Amino acid sequence: MIDLLQEIYSAIMRNKMRTAATGFAVASGLFLIIVLQGAGNGIIHTFEQNMGQFAFNAIRVFGGMTTKPFEGMREGRFIQLDQRDVDMLRRTFPNHVTDVLPSVSQDGLTASRGEFHATNVELYGTYPIFARSQAVEVLQGRFINDIDIRQCRKVMVVSKRTADDFFPHGQDAIGQTLNVGGIAWHIVGIYKTDEMSFNQANYVPFTTLATIYHKGPFISSLTMNVRGLEKEDDMERFESDYIRATSHIHSFAPDDRQAMWIWNQAKDSEQLNTARRILHTAFWILGLLTLVSGVVGVSNIMLISVKERTREFGIRRAIGARPWSIIRMVMLESVVITGIFGYLGMLLGILFCEWMDTAVGGQTLDVGVFQMQYFVDPTVDLSTCLMATAIIIASGALAGFFPASKAMKVKPIDALRN
Repeated sequence: MIDLLQEIYSAIMRNKMRTAATGFAVASGLFLIIVLQGAGNGIIHTFEQNMGQFAFNAIRVFGGMTTKPFEGMREGRFIQLDQRDVDMLRRTFPNHVTDVLPSVSQDGLTASRGEFHATNVELYGTYPIFARSQAVEVLQGRFINDIDIRQCRKVMVVSKRTADDFFPHGQDAIGQTLNVGGIAWHIVGIYKTDEMSFNQANYVPFTTLATIYHKGPFISSLTMNVRGLEKEDDMERFESDYIRATSHIHSFAPDDRQAMWIWNQAKDSEQLNTARRILHTAFWILGLLTLVSGVVGVSNIMLISVKERTREFGIRRAIGARPWSIIRMVMLESVVITGIFGYLGMLLGILFCEWMDTAVGGQTLDVGVFQMQYFVDPTVDLSTCLMATAIIIASGALAGFFPASKAMKVKPIDALRN
């Protein structure tokens, strides 16, 4: 085995230019596929990072504006949701609606704490199940609970951005009070929001907000968790049935889709997942094409190498070398070259991805009204790198096997004459 390795080393050193060309094809192929996968992951992670509070089985409903006259009433009427909508949902769609969450809101308020002030602050009255329904991630403290609802407590769950604004320099906001709309609210939790949110609502108990601001039976929005609506046609049919049922309550045309504003998060999340899968597939295809180009480069160079050594193979066979020993030598030479330069290309690709992550990864775009992170974690997991390296090494071995086995079919006398 040592003699074989020495022989391979001698062959490589005798053909430095050929070795360098083969190594460049292998290293560049591995480098490009890893960098492309890293860049693709950065874009995909950006989607995931900025989805934030996105439920996968929820539909949110808001009152809209009628666009058609109905039974003597003119268009342009605003539809205000109320408790009747909650009862209708539970009664009419028990097979598809699992939870119904009414919410009330009060915006345009002023918040203050000492020297810190903020305007156009929104309070959002909701129930404990809202956190699970809308995937609210509580970073510190807790969310609204049942006791808060029953006792109409003046407690509040604020966004991370609100906590940083009113409690800077690492101050703990939990347990502190914040004056909003002239009322002192006790902060019990801090939640994480996606940086693309235009508003930073502060969650309070539904009963407390409804009582303070005299909301009566009226609600601002409805959130329903749904099931059994996997297909887009099923979702469309459910929305049409819901609008038709709601039209009987609020007296508007059953086909007036603008009378209710429906945000189907289940449908939107599926579309986002589809876009993410398309991106992931596209970057894999680009990477595989790059890998194929590297394999083709290795194959061409090994074919040239075998043709150049046809006379050498003839001499070896004439002095008694078996065909398989020659084929094995060529394959091992190919594996050694692709292995060394493949590892080098993989290492350079990983280092370049780490540089991308340090230099431009996770940057925050701040346009005033919202922030978003982009190019998040543009790196590649080790399993992907090892798999790509293994593929190109195996391809290199095959690239040496086929031309060498073809050369072995040539008679030794013809190989010597070549």
